[in-house]
Amino acid sequence: MSRHQAVRNLDYEAELEDEYGYSDEEEELSPEDQVRMTEGTAQVLEALGVEASKVTKAQIEESLYYYYFDVDKTITYLISKYIDPPKKQPKAAPPKATPKQDAANASASQESFAHLFRDLPWGNIPVERQAVLLPPPKLPGGLLGGSGAPPKMSKLQQLAAARKKKAEEKSASEDVQVEQTQAKMTELTVNDNQASKENRPLAGLFGKRVKTSETTAQGRIPLTMAEPTRPEPPQAQAPDSTPSVLQEDAPIEPEVVVAPPKAEPSAFASTLFGPLSDSPKRKPREMFTLPYMTISSYSPEAFGKPSPDDVVLAAQAKAGKKSANAQSSKKGSSSADGVTSQVNQLKIDDTPLPKSRNLNVLSEFEKQKGKKTASFVVVGHVDAGKSTMMGRLLLDLNVVDQRTVDKLRKEAEKIGKTSFALAWVLDQRHEERSRGVTIDIATNRFETETTSFTILDAPGHRDFIPNMIAGASQADFAILVIDASTGAFESGLKGQTREHSLLIRSMGVSRIIVAVNKLDTVNWSQERFDEIKHQVSGFLTATGFQPKNIAFVPVSGLHGDNLVRRTTDPAASWYTGNTLVEELEASEPSARALAKPLRMTISEVMRTPQSPISITGRIDAGSLQMGDALLVQPSGEKAYVKSLQVDDGEPADWAVAGQNVILHLSNIDAIHVRVGDIVCDPAKPIQCVDTFTLKALAFDILMPMQVDVHRGRLHAAGKIEAIDAILDKVTGKVTKKKPMIVKPGTVSRVRVTLHSKVPLEAGQRVVLRSGGQTVAAGLLE
Repeated sequence: MSRHQAVRNLDYEAELEDEYGYSDEEEELSPEDQVRMTEGTAQVLEALGVEASKVTKAQIEESLYYYYFDVDKTITYLISKYIDPPKKQPKAAPPKATPKQDAANASASQESFAHLFRDLPWGNIPVERQAVLLPPPKLPGGLLGGSGAPPKMSKLQQLAAARKKKAEEKSASEDVQVEQTQAKMTELTVNDNQASKENRPLAGLFGKRVKTSETTAQGRIPLTMAEPTRPEPPQAQAPDSTPSVLQEDAPIEPEVVVAPPKAEPSAFASTLFGPLSDSPKRKPREMFTLPYMTISSYSPEAFGKPSPDDVVLAAQAKAGKKSANAQSSKKGSSSADGVTSQVNQLKIDDTPLPKSRNLNVLSEFEKQKGKKTASFVVVGHVDAGKSTMMGRLLLDLNVVDQRTVDKLRKEAEKIGKTSFALAWVLDQRHEERSRGVTIDIATNRFETETTSFTILDAPGHRDFIPNMIAGASQADFAILVIDASTGAFESGLKGQTREHSLLIRSMGVSRIIVAVNKLDTVNWSQERFDEIKHQVSGFLTATGFQPKNIAFVPVSGLHGDNLVRRTTDPAASWYTGNTLVEELEASEPSARALAKPLRMTISEVMRTPQSPISITGRIDAGSLQMGDALLVQPSGEKAYVKSLQVDDGEPADWAVAGQNVILHLSNIDAIHVRVGDIVCDPAKPIQCVDTFTLKALAFDILMPMQVDVHRGRLHAAGKIEAIDAILDKVTGKVTKKKPMIVKPGTVSRVRVTLHSKVPLEAGQRVVLRSGGQTVAAGLLE
């Protein structure tokens, strides 16, 4: 037995019980321990004698079990614990303290650190013990030390200082002129007292107005400071003067504004802005300029005119206005014509929704007398010859002509893959041809006298198992291709041959045809065929296929032996059974769920001339017709069937379950339609869930872990939250509740939680994968 087989057959529950002591039943004593327990109990009772009545038999047995049946230790423990336990001595009460002791304790508890200074009377400290506080040394002059003199200025700084001094002198001269003008204005007199009252200027306000006008002319921004209101002091008057009459020749003195005292500049300010100017103190100004206005090179007229860009833009706008007016005058149109033309350019999708013909699809289907339709999936290990065999089948059935095959053979010769010419009939993608493996599901159709078949060629590589699951979910039966060459069958049985067989059975496929391919490489050996048939039959029967639904056909996919015609090789004369096509015709498709609500999984989304959004897929249940309203889940958007095409690509008015269709949709955006979505009936939609219970068959060890959920083209990430029970394969009854793990080949009930909501309902089959391996598959409950 190999090491891997030994691991699979390992009794995990027994190992867990031995390792962690995990068991569902209570622990019992072995027969030897029971005998030792009985003898030890008798010895303990005999040794205790009269004192034995103070302990119970359960206490004696518990002590013996604890001390590993040591009688002496057990007797000692029982005496000290139950018979003669040590008596607890009462604590001696503390002696009562006297009042003097209480006072001493109270003073001790309140004692501070004053005892450290008992030799020093507070407030009368000797001179020798007094601390002398010295003032900190005065820092040297300057910001960072050095002399207190201002630093030496560079030439640029000297030039800036000279300009600044010149600007200050100019400003001071302007203020002098303003004051002189104000003094002259106050000397003006008038004859009429009323006129004097009306024309008398107010010194403060007039001064502000003059300064504002002059400063604005120079390009400065006046900032008027608000003056606080204060009561005017009473004026002293002579006894013979009249308070209400003003003297005509009395000059009006201007309001004097007292500047607040200024502090001397600090060393830091002197370093940054230079020493204080020796210029005479001026009256504080009530207008302040912005920093850039004090620069001598500043010119207020620089921004008074429009910039060159503004001039160009204005000229262009003026020219455009003239040309527009000229055109409107020539054509005689108004501005309303421009609006009308813009409105006409708007495109509104006013296409009416397709109307349903309200056909009775089921009665129409029963009336139709045509060939039955069936789909089969081709599975098997990688390089077993699946695509080559199907290409040869289509060539022998005249679905493709010899000229096409010759052309493909020439293309294959260029890259050194001449034997892949027939496989390229189905593998049409550049990546598939360059790598020599099938990547995605390849479809094709052919007809016999009684049946119209749809081929679903699935990839055999382990990296593309999800695509194989998508193909198996659309098939009525399957063809399992096995490579009969020496060593290939054995390696394939350990690889994808076994996994594919488990998957197609888990997806509900009950009919399987085993095509033993490449038997011509072993000279059509009957012994080799019987050996393969014996091993595969036992495996498929254990998987769940009934013997009557299993058929074996020896074939040669490259030469076409026993595909459509019987082989003429004398070495294969021992086989007298059906050909592969005859076995396909003898297979009955699965029952159609015609009466159930519409369910269809989207396999592909594309753009066609008939519609911007067209989808393909196989109708799983129900029926539809042109003009029907559909609901796409999980987006929840509604669409309408503009037109449809059935298996053969011909336009049709309706379609039923089991048919592969192309639906041309309308009234829906492409962002709401994705591969793997479910198309359903709006009246009976499928629900979107993020948790479900699964009756699963374990392919590998199963436990709470991260998994990927696959159903057809649907793929969602999730997690096995819990394993509720292990079920019997035949009866379905619960054999064990809440197991820790599930062994391979065991049926269990598990609860799965998804990271997002997906359309799922009871009765659907899903596959669970983890780490690139299929771990379980089953049916939703």
